[in-house]
Amino acid sequence: DPQQIELITASKRKLRRFIVIDEVVDKLYGSKVREYFEENNVQHKILALPTTEETKSMDLVLNILHEVQNFSLDRRTEPIIAIGGGVCLDIVGLAASLYRRRTPYIRVPTTLLSYVDASVGAKNGVNFRQCKNKLGGYTPPVASFLDRSFIQSIPRRHISNGLGEILKMALMKHKGLFDLLKNHGKYLLDTKFQSCNGFADHGDAALQTTRIAIETMLEELAPNLWEDDLDRLVDFGHLISPELEMRVLPSLMHGEAVNIDMAFMTYVAHARGLLNAEEKEQILQCMRGLELPVWHSGCSWALIQRALRERLKHSGGQPRMPLPTGLGVAEIFNDTSEETLERAYELWVRD
Repeated sequence: DPQQIELITASKRKLRRFIVIDEVVDKLYGSKVREYFEENNVQHKILALPTTEETKSMDLVLNILHEVQNFSLDRRTEPIIAIGGGVCLDIVGLAASLYRRRTPYIRVPTTLLSYVDASVGAKNGVNFRQCKNKLGGYTPPVASFLDRSFIQSIPRRHISNGLGEILKMALMKHKGLFDLLKNHGKYLLDTKFQSCNGFADHGDAALQTTRIAIETMLEELAPNLWEDDLDRLVDFGHLISPELEMRVLPSLMHGEAVNIDMAFMTYVAHARGLLNAEEKEQILQCMRGLELPVWHSGCSWALIQRALRERLKHSGGQPRMPLPTGLGVAEIFNDTSEETLERAYELWVRD
């Protein structure tokens, strides 16, 4: 709001910012963040917290809110800043949405997964009674600041983890993105998504990949920000994975669990005749090339049945199952039989 900006710049009141930063990110970048605010004469409070799936709870949200209250934020002109991975962004988003009913916040993702997924859209939330993101809301940030240089300090497995969510969008919506991942996956892992000179054969694969992933995600989310329509292609990989991820915590990361779900659903699509054998193999080969798991012993037939029953409860009594119908194209199906699912599972186990 230009009027607000004018008021702030004309005001003699010192700028103030409350920052929540993941404790691992704080060790790597905390000194630079503090230096930035000090150089710009901004009064600030930096709260470093352990933000993991195990700590993603209302207790941590309340911890943040106690500190926010002590700092005495102006809820209109002093946005809370979240710097960290997807868990950090989710927790801070929920805390901001609760404080004075809605305090603005800014997302600064520091992992590949949060860069292409958690930074986009309006959702925030925490885990509750061993259920993933059971408590939450829809409060979009006022801004997301995207800086790929953060990604260079994260472990290779975390980059592979983020590639799972990018592959989701490729399989659902964009054959060109699938080809980028298939042809440049190892290069993206090796270079940690940094734009490198002297690799003409790869072009700027990192920029292209992240841009297309975010654009396709926005195409899906923007018209349906509050999920009034439950038919969502972005739910691909998210039918079984919430149950699996929480069941085997902390052995699987989010993107890994999503990929295992996508691998099974690729077999379901093949069993239904939506994908031919070559397309199925191309998808699985791409997953392996991105160093993503395509199977987990914890993903039993009983767990799949339980997860799909849970899905029915929260999707209007329909499975609303997104399935690839080719490479980069997909549809949502409500008529996949138990027999087809079981046959797909048996083939998956055999392979």
